[in-house]
Amino acid sequence: MSRWIFPLIIITILIIVVEIYTFQAFKIVLKSKIVRYSFLLASVAVYINFFSLVLTYSRSDGQTPQFQMAMGLLLTASIPKLVIIILLFGEDIYRWILKLISAISNGETKSLEGRRKFISQLALVLAALPFSAFAYGIIQGKYNYKVIKHQLSFDDLPEAFDGYTITQISDIHSGSFTNKEKIQYGVDLINEQKSDLMLFTGDIVNNTADEMTDWIDVFSQLKAKEGKYSILGNHDYGDYMDWGSPSDKIKNFQEVKNIHKKIGFDLLLDEHRYLEKGGQKIALLGVENWGKGFNQAGDLERASANIKKEDFKILMSHDPSHWEYKVKQDKFNYQLTLSGHTHGLQMGIEIPGWFKWSPSKYVYKQWAGLYQEFGRYINVNRGFGYHAFPGRVGIWPEITVIELKKA
Repeated sequence: MSRWIFPLIIITILIIVVEIYTFQAFKIVLKSKIVRYSFLLASVAVYINFFSLVLTYSRSDGQTPQFQMAMGLLLTASIPKLVIIILLFGEDIYRWILKLISAISNGETKSLEGRRKFISQLALVLAALPFSAFAYGIIQGKYNYKVIKHQLSFDDLPEAFDGYTITQISDIHSGSFTNKEKIQYGVDLINEQKSDLMLFTGDIVNNTADEMTDWIDVFSQLKAKEGKYSILGNHDYGDYMDWGSPSDKIKNFQEVKNIHKKIGFDLLLDEHRYLEKGGQKIALLGVENWGKGFNQAGDLERASANIKKEDFKILMSHDPSHWEYKVKQDKFNYQLTLSGHTHGLQMGIEIPGWFKWSPSKYVYKQWAGLYQEFGRYINVNRGFGYHAFPGRVGIWPEITVIELKKA
């Protein structure tokens, strides 16, 4: 416990400073004491709610929707305050510089009260933008499903597969869901694509198999003309919570794998299947999770056993770092890799065809969307569900549709 004392002191000091500046901005702009103190009490309630859950949190509980909501409220309340403190603290620095210059030159310091009020008004207006964005992200953004379509051309694609369509979904994270009507809407939207093939690239739960119990009837409705295939993600192994015994973890893992069959998916565990059409075929491979620096269970060599180098190959691998460090330059030539995992951090800024940014890019080189290197492609799906933060801000849940074309 002693190792947490210093960080807690620092966090407490930072919170106090942030709240002082925020309260100051409200005090300057708003005359009503009721509004000012109501806002302050609401902020205190958010902190108490979050830290009470943190202090009582046990890894054996997993990450509950209640914990996620507490995190969401904390971010929604705190990030706008960073805008306020940056502007007001910056204005304070400006004041101190003017006072220092005045003291050195023996001049008089001009009154800056009018400027302080303007800066406070500006800070509150600007802070309302991220507040609104995060509030929307929690209420509606996490259900703002987007269908993103790509058409990819390959010289070595068998002619029979020219125009073949694939729907990719990823990162369901069923343990986070709370609204069945909204999830049903997302599943219906997936089915509306009427693709030849459906591929799910991992993380069906947050931690435990029973998180999916109430959603099996919904996801079993997913349809594809030529079949549905899936792989595991890092959360499917149960590594992010404590178990009563090793056998409990093993049992849960088996139950997670069984879920795929219950909803009609063929789970590939370092395996491959040949997809045939018009007397020609392509290879579909699925590996277990392989992440840079953790849980490197995936065995690409095993999944590729008995596949020819000249075969056209589609690889499902949950973590895009696998493509970056192992797959993209592999001499065996995996033409198309499908991944997920990053969620695009569920927050960022995207202007289709022009600009894309998220803090996720500083962790993963391929973090959202389509990338090409060495004549090979990877698509990193932004995820169907959500995790940790119970919303999405600017990085919307994704349904990917890829059309294969013969070049």
